[in-house]
Amino acid sequence: MSSSQEPLAVPDDSPRLTSVPGSSGLESRYIAGMRVDRTDYDDAASRIVEWGKNHESRYVCIASVNNVMEARASEAFRQIMNSADLVTSDGMPLVWSLRLLGLASATRVYGPDLTPILCGQAAEAGVPIGFYGGTPEVLELFISNLKHRFPKLEVVYRFAPPFRSLTPEEDRRIDADLIASGAGIVFVGLGTPKQELWMAARRGSVPATMVGVGAAFDFLAGKKKQAPHLMQRLGLEWFFRLCSEPRRLWKRYLYRNPRFVFLLGKQLLAGKLGTAADSSLPAE
Repeated sequence: MSSSQEPLAVPDDSPRLTSVPGSSGLESRYIAGMRVDRTDYDDAASRIVEWGKNHESRYVCIASVNNVMEARASEAFRQIMNSADLVTSDGMPLVWSLRLLGLASATRVYGPDLTPILCGQAAEAGVPIGFYGGTPEVLELFISNLKHRFPKLEVVYRFAPPFRSLTPEEDRRIDADLIASGAGIVFVGLGTPKQELWMAARRGSVPATMVGVGAAFDFLAGKKKQAPHLMQRLGLEWFFRLCSEPRRLWKRYLYRNPRFVFLLGKQLLAGKLGTAADSSLPAE
């Protein structure tokens, strides 16, 4: 989560989405009850750019273990994740989980890497884009870096929300400005679960494909360091981030990661014993 955003509790009585996701041709697995799709950078980018070109109102979740554990804790959030138009495996633990659940060719689709790929393809396709999240300073640096790299990129919307909750009037004004901008793809950097709730609430009303990229704004603006590639490949990015921000992230990684390993192991063992529901189906 970007340091500019406050954590958000997911209320159990929040609206629940029950629609079937619209990503045809994708194989998926449910990990501890949350859907993750098998995709790669080329496939994900081509889908999102095509949706953005047509101004389709959709949302894409770039999921990590944190998403799985949030979904495990809240049925409402699990419904939001499972109703997304695309859910990619942002971290190696989810890639390994997909492989263990029968999708041997599963690969990582990491938010900070997917973002510039999408921006490059959007620039070539003439799809206008927008950004919601971060701080004004981070957005300025981030967009400046992207524009230098992709001169044809058309940025039609940017907004860094304040640290407090927005009023209904502010929300309506933001939505109206976003719609009026004509953005076809909107990158949302609020962190989990806030960005997923924000996107789900706007599917059907904002004519754009929204992509939740978490801390990608900070990474690509140079405000936060990313883990070395070797640590990423070994699934140790969590350790690098924990060392970088121990006070903010200790609970996420030292409590949730072991819990995730336990739940995945339980799911795999139950599958071998023939007592688990099919991992291609959501948990009851």
